[in-house]
Amino acid sequence: MTDPTIGNLRVNGATLHYAVRGQGPLLLLIPGGAGGAASFDGIADDLAAEYTVATYDPRGMSGSTLDDPGAEQNVAEHADDALRILELLSPDEPAKVFGSSSGGITALHLLTAHPERIERLVAHEPPVVEVLPDAPEHRALIARVQETLRGQGLMPAMAEFAAGLKRGGDTGGDTGSDTTSDPKPEISLPPQAAARAERTMANLPYFLERIVPSFMSYTPDIDRLEELSNRLVLACGQDSHGELPYRPAAFLAERLNTGLLHFPGGHTGLTTHPAEFAKLLRKALQA
Repeated sequence: MTDPTIGNLRVNGATLHYAVRGQGPLLLLIPGGAGGAASFDGIADDLAAEYTVATYDPRGMSGSTLDDPGAEQNVAEHADDALRILELLSPDEPAKVFGSSSGGITALHLLTAHPERIERLVAHEPPVVEVLPDAPEHRALIARVQETLRGQGLMPAMAEFAAGLKRGGDTGGDTGSDTTSDPKPEISLPPQAAARAERTMANLPYFLERIVPSFMSYTPDIDRLEELSNRLVLACGQDSHGELPYRPAAFLAERLNTGLLHFPGGHTGLTTHPAEFAKLLRKALQA
């Protein structure tokens, strides 16, 4: 595959770093977590055989810089960033969109706010926990994570967060400090993978302090999603059943009567099972 075309786009309060590869109708991939556009490295080239694939670093992460590094973040502004990329790269035609995790939340808002720009959306485990009947428990988890971040630092806060996601709910008490989700150092990483891991680690404080509390307190417009359900695919990882990121998508799929698509792997299946993930995503986008 040829190297992607790299660009920068000025938006309100930030400069977005994006990459484009392939040809055909536009497919925008919206990343979640702290990985940025690099989280799609395993599937972007595969998808570029059929689509013009656009990836980008969300504002404040990796190559996308904020004018004010201390600015508060919100879902609507992140969705507007995605809209600006769609307008730049596909000004005359609606695009297909895939969003994972917090990127799935961005994508859901984009769909409800600008449905004319989206032909089809696949949202993979968007943690919109406010739709759940036990939402107060998850608010308590987020508050504990923030308290731990302020009092004990990044890695204890990440352990608290990861344990809460694995449990699927707030059991209180146990902080999950022995969680198997703690980052594990690799003995030897290829240069590209090592650089990606370094960027992810650099993004973690911003992700945990600014993105997590804002995005996980977001409530989607369910009535609007129901109106647009014919272009929405809700998806989860087949190995993440019972975990917190799985539950909101499953809840919405039942509420909207859309069915729930299961991708290989868990919450990070696009990284752990890239070939199978890309194959299923291609089918979901065409259905």
